[in-house]
Amino acid sequence: MKARAVVFTGNSISHEEARTILRANYQPPVRRFQLEKFVQKGYKIIGIIDGIFFDRAAVGHREILSALDAGVKVVGGASMGALRASELDTHGMIGIGKIYEWYRDGVIESDDEVAVSTNPDTFEPISVPLVNIRETLKAAFVSGLVSEKEHNDLLELAIDTYYPDRSYFGLVKEGVKKGLIPEEKRKLILDFCTDNEVDIKREDAILVLETVKKLIEEA
Repeated sequence: MKARAVVFTGNSISHEEARTILRANYQPPVRRFQLEKFVQKGYKIIGIIDGIFFDRAAVGHREILSALDAGVKVVGGASMGALRASELDTHGMIGIGKIYEWYRDGVIESDDEVAVSTNPDTFEPISVPLVNIRETLKAAFVSGLVSEKEHNDLLELAIDTYYPDRSYFGLVKEGVKKGLIPEEKRKLILDFCTDNEVDIKREDAILVLETVKKLIEEA
């Protein structure tokens, strides 16, 4: 009998897309006091991708440690999973992906790097996570579309923007308004960011699903 897996996601990757990669029990972004229920039901693998941020409802370290102590494999990446894995990998939580590595190595530190505002019914993000903006602006710089100064100024502007308000449209509009980029580049930069976004959260979410799939096959 194969080990059963539960995966908490919805923002970084939809349940529909996730099911094309891995057959598992998909749950909305994880909240506090949810893990124990699945441990008691006999789930041997827990994948944490997305979760609730910034309030007392966020999944706690003790919950994850308790699941690990019970012999459950806990895999994290992309969003809340990356953050918790960077904090608990020395205790046995499995961290996956670039965002996890960034948190682990101190490249990024703030929770709001991965936080987004979401549609409460579908969990679909309606703002852009800062980690995606970082990678997309880097791609714009590598392509020669923006200078190093323009890249740095736009990134700093994105960092200073409250996470639910982050969008490429707003970033470019404010960048022009503040004189960080010229008006004639407005459409070029906006089109690049929207058409060539580097969705690092989705990429890492896929890596988490593939890791969970491998663990199931090895169990």
